[in-house]
Amino acid sequence: MSVLDAGAALPRRRADILPALTPLAVALVAAPFIGSPSTFVTLTAAGLAMGMMIFTMASGLTLVFGMMDVLNFGHGAFIALGAYAATLVLLPLASWSSADSLPLNLAAFVLAVVVAALVCGVFGWVFERLIVKPVYGQHLKQILATIGGSIIAEQLLYAVFGPAQIPLSVPKTFEGSFVIGQAAIEKYRLVATCVGLLVFAAEMLVLNRTKIGLLIRAGVENREMVEALGYRVDRLFVAVFMAGSALAGLGGAMMALYRGQVHATIGGEFLVLCFIVIIIGGLGSVGGSFVASILVALIANYAGFLAPKLALVSNILAMVAVLLWRPRGLYPVSGR
Repeated sequence: MSVLDAGAALPRRRADILPALTPLAVALVAAPFIGSPSTFVTLTAAGLAMGMMIFTMASGLTLVFGMMDVLNFGHGAFIALGAYAATLVLLPLASWSSADSLPLNLAAFVLAVVVAALVCGVFGWVFERLIVKPVYGQHLKQILATIGGSIIAEQLLYAVFGPAQIPLSVPKTFEGSFVIGQAAIEKYRLVATCVGLLVFAAEMLVLNRTKIGLLIRAGVENREMVEALGYRVDRLFVAVFMAGSALAGLGGAMMALYRGQVHATIGGEFLVLCFIVIIIGGLGSVGGSFVASILVALIANYAGFLAPKLALVSNILAMVAVLLWRPRGLYPVSGR
């Protein structure tokens, strides 16, 4: 009797790398039109940095929808709250940020983004308990309730901080650029790129390599079975919502430093872009959102340089093109 190879009996899922190559394809197509290699490198580096910040904000929305099946239109409020939380930390620490000292600069930056994430995580718990919990499984009510919550949160920010924009500067160490040949790459853009990559790696590790990630995904597929094993799925979902809110706050803090200013509508400005990213990537797909964020940011940068008027609608055109090619997004989640 022959011994069967159990591993060979199981079909292996083929890796679909074509969608992941779309940002590279866009870069190769744009390069001849841009002409100057130094300009191309600068635009590409800026696009990667912007893409990582967009991903950090959008990944929180992706987690909430992908893991909890919740349409959270209040996500922009957490982006704005994170920006203000970072500002409240950095303004008193202006002497640290402006000091000619890498340790002090790093301390101010890390403290600001960590506080932004923690504050948004706590407010995410409140938001989930008061607004989201009563409308689980009801998409229309979720949309209405979270939009209402977002409006209330934005008005509260106006009431507390006022309508004026608050200027914000990056720590001194992150000012300026690295010059490679004739290409200039801003230091802060490299920092933003590294933070985004770390966020992506952490999310994939937790979701695919830890018991918590397994329980969350199992709770989505079969809640009754997971609860029968003695686990509280509602607590897992609260943790997911808090994590998504914390990521929104982290992304908001990073974007506020990138733009050099904070205002109450900053979350609303990026909310639509976050939804475009998760639609392009495949609803609920963290990997898809990662690729889509880079794709959208590169297209916007290249279009802004080559045809500034086209840049205003480049994100919509990118979404239309991807959905015509793949109606369910680049990396759709099964069942979505």
